[in-house]
Parts: sequence; C-alpha cells; structure tokens
Amino acid sequence: MIKKLNQYTEEINQVMKIWKDSTIKAHAFIPEEYWLRSYNRVKEKYIPMADTYVYAEENEIKGFISILDQEYIGALFVDISSQGQGIGRRLIEHAKEAYGSLSLAVYKKNEKAVSFYELVGFQIKCEQLNEETNEPEYIMMYEKK
Repeated sequence: MIKKLNQYTEEINQVMKIWKDSTIKAHAFIPEEYWLRSYNRVKEKYIPMADTYVYAEENEIKGFISILDQEYIGALFVDISSQGQGIGRRLIEHAKEAYGSLSLAVYKKNEKAVSFYELVGFQIKCEQLNEETNEPEYIMMYEKK
C-alpha cells in the first residue's frame, strides 16, 4: 500500500532508518560521515518540505519517495532487505500518476540506480558536479506523454 507519510508519528523514524542504511550502502564512494552529518538536515528540513509517500506492508514501511516542488524526486529509497521486489517501481509509478513529468539527480557512480531510472522511463539530460560531494551526477528526466 502506498500512502502519504505522517511525519508526526513513528513513520518518520522508519523512513530515516531506510534513508540512512540505503544511502550509505548505495553511495560507498562517498564517506559515511557525510551521510551521518546530513541525517538531521534531511529529517528536519527536506522531508518536511517534500510530499513523501511510503510503501508499507502490515504497517512496516519498506520504501519511500519524496517529491519537491511538484516535480523533483529528492529521494527514492527502499529498505535493503526489500530491494528487488518492485517497491521502487511502484513508488515511481505512483509519482508519475500524481505529478506527471519528473526530474532527479543521481550519482554517476551509482550505476544500479542509473540503470533503474532508465528502466522506468527516465533519460539522462546532462551531467554536472555535485558541489557538496564533488562527485559527478546525472540530471535525469521523465516526460509524461
């Protein structure tokens, strides 16, 4: 089931655990300390300003997607133990239906994520350097037809 995050409940802590564990694993090319330093900023600033939807089974959150400014995917993460089960695809499809055209930034070295986004209809529009991490990233877009 996909539903909107209630950030004033325990759900926010489940989402942040998924974010922390998954982001550290997916971005091994960036020091773990960077993500740990970013934790509070993500929890207190970015999640509250986004429309965040969670995929839950039996009240356990398995993944989430956060949309900023009605078109930018700021986060898409699936619990490490639930990856490969189609949860990310379901969350993307939900966002496509709700918002239409979408964009995102993904690290070039995160080849698994780049391949996933291409598989679900996103195209690379340009490459740029992430100013905070000094790592190259792609800007990818999905255009509703």
